[in-house]
Amino acid sequence: MKILIIGARGQLGSDCCNILSADNQTLGCDIPQIDIGDPASVDRYIDEVRPQVIINCAAYTAVDACETELDLSWKVNAEGPKNLAIAACRSNCRLIHISTDYVFDGRKPAPQSYSEDDPPNPLSQYGRSKLAGEEYITAQGGNAIILRTAWLYSAYGKNFLKTMLRLALADPERPLKVVNDQYGSLTWSYTLALQIQKLLHTKMTGVIHATSDGHSTWYDAARYFLQAMGAPHNLVPCTTADYPTLAHRPANSILANTRLDLAGISTFGTWQQDVDTFVGQFREALIAEARAALRQQ
Repeated sequence: MKILIIGARGQLGSDCCNILSADNQTLGCDIPQIDIGDPASVDRYIDEVRPQVIINCAAYTAVDACETELDLSWKVNAEGPKNLAIAACRSNCRLIHISTDYVFDGRKPAPQSYSEDDPPNPLSQYGRSKLAGEEYITAQGGNAIILRTAWLYSAYGKNFLKTMLRLALADPERPLKVVNDQYGSLTWSYTLALQIQKLLHTKMTGVIHATSDGHSTWYDAARYFLQAMGAPHNLVPCTTADYPTLAHRPANSILANTRLDLAGISTFGTWQQDVDTFVGQFREALIAEARAALRQQ
């Protein structure tokens, strides 16, 4: 299978390239090879590569910056998926697009979860732009999957867990405030890439939720990870009000993998199981990376 992975330098894109290249002909690309917000760039690249599957991991994910960078967030998160959906339909290839929990308002009381059938109601510009991208893809029809995930982490790039580790190593005694009233599921991009691999061998289309099983707050997730890493820390739980941000974040980001579970093809276990495996594989590399970052400060 010939697969084009867009956003190949990111967390999920890197894992998709590593996993899918074993049994497929994969091509990873990113800016500047392709600008998904430019229809001409998309058409030119798709016509040149002629993939059977497009996996779009590209997004403008700076959630707070999206509140002021309106044009850029809309170009990448809304117009980009639209351009890819049009090109995929024209080229008769499959599209797998990565979306987000931020399409929901999070007002369901935790631990209730959001299924694929729940109506979206985004609170932020990031969520609105990502929902628009979903709607553009749906309007085009074709052979497309919209894969909603949440709270991604990876051995590649920047993420919440790496930030917590770096701050803890910098000063283990320093109190670190971490939000304890937002709920979701830490999701390892490696497991999500395995899920995408499995979906390639199905005929499923439409919206599918894909996150780890179980849930936690950001505080609980950080504490579990740092304990697994054996990193001394002094985490202090706080409320969202204690840690104001420009963008309004959903208080409940728990997604139910309803369609995957019904089909019997979910690759996910609990978020704690994945964190344990992640730490077992990458502990020394994560510590070395964090210490190198601290030396550069």
